[in-house]
Amino acid sequence: MQALTVLSPICCGPETEPLAPAERDALAARFKALADPTRVAIVNRLAAADEVCVCDLTAAFDLSQPTVSHHLRVLREAGLVESSRRGTWAFYRLVPEAVETLRGALGG
Repeated sequence: MQALTVLSPICCGPETEPLAPAERDALAARFKALADPTRVAIVNRLAAADEVCVCDLTAAFDLSQPTVSHHLRVLREAGLVESSRRGTWAFYRLVPEAVETLRGALGG
């Protein structure tokens, strides 16, 4: 006969202040933008560099330029990336504050 194991109660952890509606909405939009595997991969690539040319992203993911631009637009609208133009090329970089906000929301 096997003895029953009694588990101790789990602490709920520290109380946190509820998010303000605007903060909650912005955070949800950022997580929603990352709900696509290609966009997660783009963010991962951008995290490894100061900035990346859109032409390099197109080649790296074997996607058409309009498809890559669509993904970058979603990330830009969510405030995760920003861009600058040099001639005909756009260069993208992560917005550090946005990444820190996500990290904070995950307890990191």
